[in-house]
Amino acid sequence: EQVASKSTAPILLTGATGVGKTQLARRIYRLKKSTSPVGAELGSFVEVNCATLRGDGAMSTLFGHEKGAFTGALARREGLLQTADGGVLFLDEIGELGLDEQAMLLRAIEDGTYTPLGASRPARSSFQLIAGTNRDLFSAVRRGRFREDLLARIDLWSFTLPALADRIEDLEPNLNFELERHSIALGRKVSFNQEARKRFLKFAADPQTTWNANFRDFGAAITRMVTLAGTHRISLPFVDEEIRRLQAGWRRLGADTTGQNLDLFDRVQLQEVIKICRRSPSLAAAGRTLFAVSRKRKATQNDSDRLKKYLAKFDLTWADLKNSVNVNI
Repeated sequence: EQVASKSTAPILLTGATGVGKTQLARRIYRLKKSTSPVGAELGSFVEVNCATLRGDGAMSTLFGHEKGAFTGALARREGLLQTADGGVLFLDEIGELGLDEQAMLLRAIEDGTYTPLGASRPARSSFQLIAGTNRDLFSAVRRGRFREDLLARIDLWSFTLPALADRIEDLEPNLNFELERHSIALGRKVSFNQEARKRFLKFAADPQTTWNANFRDFGAAITRMVTLAGTHRISLPFVDEEIRRLQAGWRRLGADTTGQNLDLFDRVQLQEVIKICRRSPSLAAAGRTLFAVSRKRKATQNDSDRLKKYLAKFDLTWADLKNSVNVNI
């Protein structure tokens, strides 16, 4: 709330798919709008998923173009940076942007100017950037996939959203939120009976229920149960059917067999390692946390390599854990 009301600097939201980065970006915008001084009306909230932007289309969508700038440019186009002038631009999956777009974006953040495709003069836009990503941008910098200067510029305010499996306290409030949302949409009260609600929340909070797509899986589950129950309250049969559906879907992704042949000692250890990995912004950061004591006794520290080799023993990779692959331990 302090950052939203007091800062216009870029904000970086990190976390796996479905943890709520878009919802948080919209919440930040609403907070900014509610705290804007009288007479200083905040501009629009403009959002785009950078994974959908490719080639000339990426430059054109973000920065606009002049008529004839490229084949198919039949008229002048105003880009999203101009649309966001005076407001907030949310670039989700910013790690998917090409290096040319990253360079232009950096200039726009630093001095408020950019050059539309085919234009002879720069344009101006004053906007606040909120960037979202489920990638490790520091790793992308090392691989030459992301500009180090851009990362340094957008990493001033960085917030990591934990996976739903690590937010057990959020399950019941979000269940209530989803039920209220459906009740408003349907014009009637939607609810569980007591036994069914207890069963679903117990399943939702079980350590082996890792919510592969986080809130997207959670919201979809509620939607299906509400739809199938119709005008009736959601009862045990609907909950049990949904639990089977979710488990079957996660099995089809082929990542739920990791812990089947592990001793309890290894299973408990691996569960804790996975939790720390999912909460950490990078492989190196997770390694520093996990090897905080033993690394002091080594002449050289290579926490990333140690953690990578540990995960490999269980046929796991850092990407598996950060991209929400379901791992049933």
